[in-house]
Amino acid sequence: MILSFPFTGGLAFLGFVAWVPILLVENSIRKGKLRSGKVFVHAYLSFLIYNIGTTFWIYFASPEGAYMAIILNSLFMALAFYAYHLARKHLSTKLGWVFLIVFWVGFEHAHYHWELSWPWLTLGNVFSLYPQVVQWYEITGVMGGSIWLLGVNYLIFSYLLNQFQLSKGETKTNGKRLLIGIFLALFIPSTFSLVRFFTYKEKINPVEVAVIQPNIDPYNDKFVRDPSEQINKMLGLASKISSNQTNFILFPETAISSSVEEGFLRQNESVSAFLNFAKDHPNAHLLTGASTYAFFKKKNSIASKKINGSSDFIEFYNSSLSIEKDNTDIVHKSKLVLGVEEIPFTEWFPFLEELSINNGGTSGTLGKEIEPQTMNSQYGLYAPIVCYESIYGEFISQQVQKGAELLFIITNDGWWRDTPGYKQHNSFASIRAIETRRSVARAANTGYSSFVNQRGEIIKQSSWWKVDAMKTTLNRNKDKTVYVLWGDFFYRILSALAVLLIVVIIFKQLKYIVKSKK
Repeated sequence: MILSFPFTGGLAFLGFVAWVPILLVENSIRKGKLRSGKVFVHAYLSFLIYNIGTTFWIYFASPEGAYMAIILNSLFMALAFYAYHLARKHLSTKLGWVFLIVFWVGFEHAHYHWELSWPWLTLGNVFSLYPQVVQWYEITGVMGGSIWLLGVNYLIFSYLLNQFQLSKGETKTNGKRLLIGIFLALFIPSTFSLVRFFTYKEKINPVEVAVIQPNIDPYNDKFVRDPSEQINKMLGLASKISSNQTNFILFPETAISSSVEEGFLRQNESVSAFLNFAKDHPNAHLLTGASTYAFFKKKNSIASKKINGSSDFIEFYNSSLSIEKDNTDIVHKSKLVLGVEEIPFTEWFPFLEELSINNGGTSGTLGKEIEPQTMNSQYGLYAPIVCYESIYGEFISQQVQKGAELLFIITNDGWWRDTPGYKQHNSFASIRAIETRRSVARAANTGYSSFVNQRGEIIKQSSWWKVDAMKTTLNRNKDKTVYVLWGDFFYRILSALAVLLIVVIIFKQLKYIVKSKK
């Protein structure tokens, strides 16, 4: 499993057999009529190793966050696999492949939509380095890749079981059908994808986009040194790379690191520097990250904090700030990082807010947009995407539904040091490009800044820990893919079916316990 994931091996083809051992273990325990708890223990240890091997890099940003993410995510995965085991045990062995897909993909879908959301290890992300074989994500989204992996694994497991692990009294069936099924399950999706990849043509609707990578140390410099010095550095890079033909210039997440009051944007020294730059470059639309805040007479959301000695409230945001000529606009980040920007369940347990991790800038639960937003420019609508938001496929598809013709990701991946984390994050942009058929520009403080075309190919990329400024021509697109139109509709059905099956399993398990006691 570890070796199949991007940049902890990158051998995606191993994903097609990675689940076979744990499926064989489950089958052995079930057939041996051993305690079901043994399945859970084996599954938890397997997924714990998988989570450590693929996401250990979280430790460099936050040891506490790493422990929480790895321990809990392994638990959720083990529970999904345990539900598959109980379904085979109490309902049907012949429908094992259905149960595996329903419970696992149901879990993945739920993991996108609750307060402990951490969908980094969605199985379909395994193919982020190989856009040539998953062009059909424009129909299914990334979780279609999860179904593909699980389905092939189950076919191989079934073949091995049939050939080598028969119980007494069982006879070997013709394995040719299973081998043909394995071949077709691999051949049809990948062939369709390769044909789509080599025949897909982008509509020529070009804009020139520049991205700025200032490479400011997020630990020792970014939130400590004079903000104006950093702004001058970034605007200097922008001046060198841009021309009268440059339509968009992207700066990274929290490029304006000192908190800006939203009611007085133009009076802020850092924002004024960007406004002056925009006046000198009237053809350029600027997008930058900013730490912002706003005041309210009454509590606006769970993120609102009472101001000491006042009846007013204050709310902090991780924001996208657009500047064009003399116009400004703000969109707040919607998908917040657990432990740093959002503390889960504080609505019920307010004391948890004290556990927030401070990684520079504001900490504790931040305010956010209620729904996905787009930004307007003289060159059309685009999707402002801040860091962690870029792993949420349906979220971005909703921005495209609202008219976004380009995807602009601004991020700061320096928290994770030189580890697989920032590389994985960059590679996921290829999946978003395929799902939406939108070109992607990615501006990182450091890590990888890059450009991705509508086929999911990274066409230009910066280096780690280097000051850089790049530009290229990207094509806009107004067409909407099947995934953009339908989103995760199918996976919602699987989630609902998983809940229904869990209710049935609980009833069967209770009945089994009562019967065994008698």
